[in-house]
Amino acid sequence: MGETIRKVCVIGAGTMGAGIAAQIANAGVPVLLLDILPKDGADRDAVAKNAVARLAKAQPAAFMSPAAIKLVETGNLEDHLDRIATCDWVIEAIIERLDLKQALYARIEAIKRPGTAISSNTSTIPLDRLIEGRGEAFARDFLITHFFNPPRYMRLLEVVGGPATDAALLARVSDFADRALGKTVVRAKDTPGFIANRVGTYWLSVAVNAAMDLGLTVEEADQIGGKPMGVPKTGIFGLIDLVGIDLMPLLARSLTETLPKGDPYFDTVRPLPLVDRMIAEGLTGRKGKGGFYRLDRSGGGKVKQAIDLASGAYRAEARPPRLPGAAERDLAALVALPDKAGAFAWTVLSQVLGYAAALVPEAAADIVAVDTAMRLGYNWKFGPFELIDRLGPGRLAARLRAEGRPVPPLLDLAGDRPFYRVADGERAYLGVDGAYHPIVRPEGVLLLEDVKRASAPLLKNGSAALWDVGDGVACLEFTGKMNALDGDVMALINQTVPLVQSRFKALVVYNEGSNFSAGANLGLALFALNIAAWGEIEKLIAGGQQAYKALKYAPFPVVAAPAGMALGGGCEICLHADAIQAHAETYMGLVEVGVGLIPGWGGCGELIDRIVKAPGTPKGPMPAVAKAFETISTATVSKSAAEAKALHFLRRDDGITMNRDRLLADAKAKALALVPGYAPPPAPEFRLPGAGGRVPLTGAVRDFQKKGLATAYDGVMGGELALVLTGGDADLVDVVTEQQLLTLERAAFMRRVRDPRTIARVETMLETGKPLRN
Repeated sequence: MGETIRKVCVIGAGTMGAGIAAQIANAGVPVLLLDILPKDGADRDAVAKNAVARLAKAQPAAFMSPAAIKLVETGNLEDHLDRIATCDWVIEAIIERLDLKQALYARIEAIKRPGTAISSNTSTIPLDRLIEGRGEAFARDFLITHFFNPPRYMRLLEVVGGPATDAALLARVSDFADRALGKTVVRAKDTPGFIANRVGTYWLSVAVNAAMDLGLTVEEADQIGGKPMGVPKTGIFGLIDLVGIDLMPLLARSLTETLPKGDPYFDTVRPLPLVDRMIAEGLTGRKGKGGFYRLDRSGGGKVKQAIDLASGAYRAEARPPRLPGAAERDLAALVALPDKAGAFAWTVLSQVLGYAAALVPEAAADIVAVDTAMRLGYNWKFGPFELIDRLGPGRLAARLRAEGRPVPPLLDLAGDRPFYRVADGERAYLGVDGAYHPIVRPEGVLLLEDVKRASAPLLKNGSAALWDVGDGVACLEFTGKMNALDGDVMALINQTVPLVQSRFKALVVYNEGSNFSAGANLGLALFALNIAAWGEIEKLIAGGQQAYKALKYAPFPVVAAPAGMALGGGCEICLHADAIQAHAETYMGLVEVGVGLIPGWGGCGELIDRIVKAPGTPKGPMPAVAKAFETISTATVSKSAAEAKALHFLRRDDGITMNRDRLLADAKAKALALVPGYAPPPAPEFRLPGAGGRVPLTGAVRDFQKKGLATAYDGVMGGELALVLTGGDADLVDVVTEQQLLTLERAAFMRRVRDPRTIARVETMLETGKPLRN
């Protein structure tokens, strides 16, 4: 599991280098961050120190916890380069100048221990040129590790080894990057731009040129080249704004200097006066004064504008009409449109997919590497070869031939066969040898998508399913939109408990959606509110409480494995599990107050119980209640799994998995470890402060109201929450049972759903995705 890498050095404290150092620290590994001496000032380590200070305040956060920041040691290249002798991996992330990199490597070679990995984060300079003049031992220990920005959130890591690179060292670094840093490692060949940037830069160039040639607006280009092609909602011009318009000429220059003559990329490089003018005027995208899109704040408002590609003038953003027929979801229908939309789609897809097909095996050994690189490096929903399958390889090749354009050999080899196929429940890809090969997962990776492809569900309804994931472990999966929770989920939980009891050892609650669960189905709730179906609503709340407690007290271990958002009811089901194995990027919170509600599925009691039992919590009934009130009343959401521990959503001994693809296997292992001698937990008994404890809680809300930080309805919500958390009418000496707390939760929930102000909050959340402050 990467244990051989105990300390890492990153040289270069720019945006990328400092970000890489932060992610290494997030993994709990000490890291030394070095940079040049400052031009002035007494602190010789100021460059690296300032970089860490900036990252500590950055949003989105680069560090997962305050503890991670403390793992970064700073220094400078003149005084502290000798410290790399204590490191197992040295990552060079300085500017893209070959002479500076080679001079640095000469200094490193004289100091490093044999077997210490040395890698460059370059994306443009060939490996053999980087190590010119270095000895055989240095060459054996050298590789390229190309991270993507921001390093914490971008999962792709392209790894390139040279002919002399030690295979064991390359495997050791790759394994550490996979397990400890959470990266999906893609082996690339030593070619310019490697895989993702080679295809991605070509794609953006083709798309920008085609939009200008066809007279499209930026909104039209982003609509056609966005969702229908599986591109993030930024589209093309929005993505360029995000990464920085000033990067366009830099990427063009680096690729034109290194690509072989005759590469199709050269056909896309041409003068772009509009882009040159925008860069000169500071219109470099989101980091500048605006880009292809900008917010016009003149007059005190916020009006989104888009640039006119012909005149260069800004105008109000204009959303294009929807694409006709099936064009939004069917690529073949999209490229067949007899208008400029179809022409643009065909121009982009035919050129980019053809280019990607021509890069195998030149830049990557197989199509899986290309597809993975584009999905994770550019957030495409489908890789190039998956897009070709959606178009039809044979149809794509036939149209290219009809237009007199070259057909890549790999596309010719496929003929009418798909690049991917499923046989006997196993997904396979078409190799350059013309045969299909199984997609082999790394050791220790278990994906539910593979299980589902090879088997049928044990139980299934419209919102959930139960699967056998092997070794006596079952997996409960949510399947609705945003994995929202409803009566069907609760019904399936009630079916799951007896089935698992009779046939399995343990249960994991897990899914492979972008988010574990955004909570209760608000659309369904709003419908029930609008028709005043109070009985049905209370039935759902009571049913959820009963289902979650059935999981908690089941005669087998239950492990929750959240990733992404685990909000409201999604957080509550985790709180009822025996243990949690969370992905590092888990964002947990009891957020119900944002829609005018109180956690109703047992979250209040479970959070209090965790806080009471957490090491360091002061004794007495008030500290745990006050902490729970603060967390729930402010709808606090953790920004990482590490922060979820600080908020007590995770216990101290709950696990954190860095690599998303390893989460199910880790959760399954945790569940099996709990099986020997397992007994359900005893029901908690709460000592709550009663009416006297409500006074300081509601007083705090009133103080916030006086400062304008809380609304009138926030005060009502605070009172309801305080009533539940303090035990209602209980006296300080009374024991409050779990069931009594559930009754208080349910009663408070039902009082709030009848209030028009709650209905307004729910409506606003559904319409805008943002809370209403009423």
